[in-house]
Amino acid sequence: MKTVVITGATGCVGRALVDVCIAAGYEVLAVLNRNTSRGKSLESLEHCHILYLSLNEYKNAMSEIEKQHIRLDSYELFFHLAWMSAFGVGRDDVRLQLSNVEASIDAVGFAKELGCTTFIGAGSQAEYGRTEGKLAPHTPTFPETGYGIAKLCTSQMTRILCEQFGMRSVWCRILSAYGPYDAEKTLIREAITKMLKNVETEFSPCEQTWDYIYADDAARALLVAGEYGENGGIYVVGSGESHRLSYYIDEIARITEYTKEIGYGKRGYNPKQVMNLQADISAIEELGFKVAVSFAEGIQRVCSIWSDDDF
Repeated sequence: MKTVVITGATGCVGRALVDVCIAAGYEVLAVLNRNTSRGKSLESLEHCHILYLSLNEYKNAMSEIEKQHIRLDSYELFFHLAWMSAFGVGRDDVRLQLSNVEASIDAVGFAKELGCTTFIGAGSQAEYGRTEGKLAPHTPTFPETGYGIAKLCTSQMTRILCEQFGMRSVWCRILSAYGPYDAEKTLIREAITKMLKNVETEFSPCEQTWDYIYADDAARALLVAGEYGENGGIYVVGSGESHRLSYYIDEIARITEYTKEIGYGKRGYNPKQVMNLQADISAIEELGFKVAVSFAEGIQRVCSIWSDDDF
């Protein structure tokens, strides 16, 4: 059976990637932070094995595998999605973001020890900074946050180390993904949560042009890139469709049957606010990737799941 390793396997895209890989016939080793409260949904999955390992422990990963009695298979693909402080004020904590770079370098060593042939890293639109036009692999990068700088540095450092180890490397710059395992502080989660309860909302003017991709689609894009991507290649992961941010909020209001006035303009924009986020996904489409879930369908799925008391 084909095998993969996924770090950050309880995150928005990571959790979807577990399901996508299993559906594609892979055995999965899901690497979870020791402090996660989200591991329960993975424990009962067939073809999924769990390794509890914090980012700063990747250097000693093999001894932890032995301690936790994890069965070792011949792993092929290593997806690295784990990251500390991708949201909030920690994005500009320089030392913390540098520790993410170091942990990612250790992740490549971990992948090599497991016998993986390919390392797939999860990048971000934050690597680009503020730009105009569609974001493509060749678009110049001018990151303005510690998070974006660390992601860009990680893409280059892991590529060099993979070359030294004789491994393939692929880097996927994920734009705004959303799904049932979304982080607490995202705009989509806040909007859905409040609108399902029909309580007052507060947003910026939402005049930005934005590109949202459903987590399952983002996960499929990562798997396609891992299987067929060019060695050293960079791929932008988005839906390829963009609208004003207010369009998406209006859609959520419609789907949740929200009856109050939407709180546009009750918040200001963030400092250095990105006003344009559009993906050129032609490079990953050439590998066979196709978007399958529309924004409306994705929101309907999330609302259905979040309305389940057992979730």
